[in-house]
Amino acid sequence: MRRPPRNAPIAVIGGCGFIGSNLADSLLSGGEAVTVLDNLSRAGVEQNLSWLRQRHDGRLTARIADVRDCGSLAATVAEAKAVFHLAAQTAVTTSLVDPVDDFEVNARGTLNVLEAVRETGRDIPVIFASTNKVYGSLSDLGMTDVDGRDMPTDATLRSHGIDENRPLDFSTPYGCSKGVADQYVLDYAKSYGLSTAVLRMSCIYGPRQFGTEDQGWVAHFLIRALNRQPITIFGNGHQVRDILHVSDAVAAYRTLLAGIGRFRGKAFNLGGGTANAVSLAMVLDHISRIVGRRVEVTHDAPRIGDQRYFVADTRRLETALGWRAAIGWRDGVEDLAAWLQRNRPGEAMPERFVA
Repeated sequence: MRRPPRNAPIAVIGGCGFIGSNLADSLLSGGEAVTVLDNLSRAGVEQNLSWLRQRHDGRLTARIADVRDCGSLAATVAEAKAVFHLAAQTAVTTSLVDPVDDFEVNARGTLNVLEAVRETGRDIPVIFASTNKVYGSLSDLGMTDVDGRDMPTDATLRSHGIDENRPLDFSTPYGCSKGVADQYVLDYAKSYGLSTAVLRMSCIYGPRQFGTEDQGWVAHFLIRALNRQPITIFGNGHQVRDILHVSDAVAAYRTLLAGIGRFRGKAFNLGGGTANAVSLAMVLDHISRIVGRRVEVTHDAPRIGDQRYFVADTRRLETALGWRAAIGWRDGVEDLAAWLQRNRPGEAMPERFVA
């Protein structure tokens, strides 16, 4: 396959979203030309696009289109030297309400991206944003309480987390649609020789995230707390997640692209790992310290597909790419809080947390 010109742009599909806009900004700041394709369907993403245009007008091209628009995809991919595919329907709850739309965006949309690349006849790398939900609800894990955190009884899992050898077990329409997309991306490396790779993300958070109750829970907690609104926890709050600051996630995406020749057809877990494994209650306690008051919390029943525990074993990614999570979760949550205070209406924060 022919390689694209070195001065061709990098396409970021879903480039106005939370992770996409941070990735696009990093690429543009590093001297790359970038084309973002986004349908602007998520609240707040217009602000992200305006921010990118203010910072990088001249080297940024924006196409307002959907991944189901094959013509716009083809035009975007035809001129690109690499593709980051982050566009998605992102909420489990939404997938349960409208599984057909969820499939069309996540599964068919990803196939559209792959086909657009294949039809160019050029070797255009594709890196796909997958999810830890491809491993299912993990309901088979033996669990125990460790200082108010749900943790596996298995000592190896407690020490390292869930690795890529864990069998895939799609659960909920969202898990199915993202899992199908994940496997298509990997197969196009085997079946067609495309330079594809997958990052199965845990909980990413940070600036430019406008979280909701359904997706982006760290930002959602902060937004509610800053506005003196109660927060609903589905379960007892002992659920454990490994959270990763978006700057560390962007570094992983860029490093994977740089080494794509060695890692085509590979899937890697991407998360904060055991060093950043926190219960929801731990994050709420830290947010209470940030805002200077106890956050009001109510509880409801656990939701379908919720994992009591997910911590990504990132050793494969660390070994392959030399990547490490650099920002600890407490500093990262404070960074997001300061950004939200500057970019959303709300009560003033304690002086020491104002960036």
